[in-house]
Amino acid sequence: MGLHLRYTFESGEQHGAELGNPLFALLSAVLEGGSIRHAAQALGTSYRYVWGALRKWEKTLGEPLVIWSQGQRARPTQFAERLLWAERRARRRMQPHIEALRSDLARVLDEARDQRHQVLSLRASHDMALPVLQRHVAAAADLHIEINFQGSVDALRALNERQCLIAGFHVPDLDAATPIFAKALKPLLKPGLHTLIGCSRRTQGLMMRRELAARVRELADIARLRLRFVNRQTGSGTRMLVDHLMQRQAVAPGTLLGYDQHIEHSHVAVALCIASGVADVGIGVEAAAVEFGLHFEPLVEENYFLACLKESLSQPAIERLRAVLASARWRVILTNLPGYKPSDAPGSPLAIEEALPWWRRRPKRPTRRRLIAPANSTDVRPVRQVR
Repeated sequence: MGLHLRYTFESGEQHGAELGNPLFALLSAVLEGGSIRHAAQALGTSYRYVWGALRKWEKTLGEPLVIWSQGQRARPTQFAERLLWAERRARRRMQPHIEALRSDLARVLDEARDQRHQVLSLRASHDMALPVLQRHVAAAADLHIEINFQGSVDALRALNERQCLIAGFHVPDLDAATPIFAKALKPLLKPGLHTLIGCSRRTQGLMMRRELAARVRELADIARLRLRFVNRQTGSGTRMLVDHLMQRQAVAPGTLLGYDQHIEHSHVAVALCIASGVADVGIGVEAAAVEFGLHFEPLVEENYFLACLKESLSQPAIERLRAVLASARWRVILTNLPGYKPSDAPGSPLAIEEALPWWRRRPKRPTRRRLIAPANSTDVRPVRQVR
């Protein structure tokens, strides 16, 4: 049995990690509906069709998918439930890549329809508001944002190598004592070269199943209770936040089960791992926790910035994006996303030194002068010291 991926052009929109597959659509309907009859109603098909499809898939997979008991409703087997959760985890893990592929294909259609259509290439740390923004600007400003999700560090490197027009990254709203963020991001941002654009503010915190809510308040609790932790990839802003909090709470990496072993690349992938029981706790944005019905323990607010080269600020695509970010309509859309709110100056260009509290230009060393008395003279005059 081989695995084949296909795509189609259909009416309506498809978002996030959605991928059409008849087997998993069928299993989801049975699991959520609680019976074949309800599954058939949800799918808009007949009882006979669902019954036949289940038998066909059981033969293909060589495993039973539904438990039948006299006088009771049919329900998925443990194999079917494990298969469904595993497929959901795989899709969530690949969500940034799926969205990027879907974005590329949409761009092909847009370019074919209208050559005046503006395209903006964006490399960005994973954020749940960006796909929402992508859809909104396409409709409101005839602008297509080509999103490629990667860690904050890699996104800024791509910007400096001119692989994209804009890079998205996030930093916690903390004081100047943030050596981990400064060490990773400061070499990639130059005041004379880059400009930041206010985008949004979001809340990051601990995501966990609700039965753990009373016992877990910080990372130190995870280590103390020996809970399974799901981490983010090196170079991501959330991984830097994890390391910052561990340093502040004196938590050693070896005491967090899964710190180096269980790595995911997006907030939704972390949330799904917890919801499916593969992990106990992880860090992510509130919107991901809400999507999967998890308890959310807020830890810190973050600023999500967009960075571009100063010379690119006047490009039409960036000007359109800035106008949308500053609009009242986008403020309303963003506020309706759990844990998000507009930045203090959405769409406005920001100086690096003002936006990032841990950034300070190195002061120039004062020129040292010493007094030299000329020979046979009582006069004293300042002379620049040669270095």
